[in-house]
Amino acid sequence: MASFVNRRQFTIEWGYCDPAGNVFNSRFFEFFDWGTWALFEKALGVRPADLAGVFGIIGIPLVDASARFLAPARFGDVVELSSRVREFRRSSFDIEHRLTVSGSLAVEGLETRVWAKRHAADPLQIKAQPVPEEVITRFQVP
Repeated sequence: MASFVNRRQFTIEWGYCDPAGNVFNSRFFEFFDWGTWALFEKALGVRPADLAGVFGIIGIPLVDASARFLAPARFGDVVELSSRVREFRRSSFDIEHRLTVSGSLAVEGLETRVWAKRHAADPLQIKAQPVPEEVITRFQVP
């Protein structure tokens, strides 16, 4: 079964770039974060700020991130960021991000996140929770 994919087009602004006009590598991780939250909002129909009320979680914290930089993205480029959940596990999941420039893959990213709530014994801590089946189902495309 295929995964739901969210796509977003945007223009690379000067503030994302180094003096040569290339996007700073760290900015791509910011783009990935945008992609994750937009993906979840679109698939679940819930704004990120409302996840706690709807699903009883504190959020979906990031526990690992990586990227492969294949080609530069530059000031003024119109890029497309596509994001999808690659795999759900019991309480964690991987999100794949692909950023293209003029249709060519420039950056691949992977995030691992957890479905988490506050720890009952220590509210300053968080604890992973099983991802509800209803959530997983919303990310599946027949």
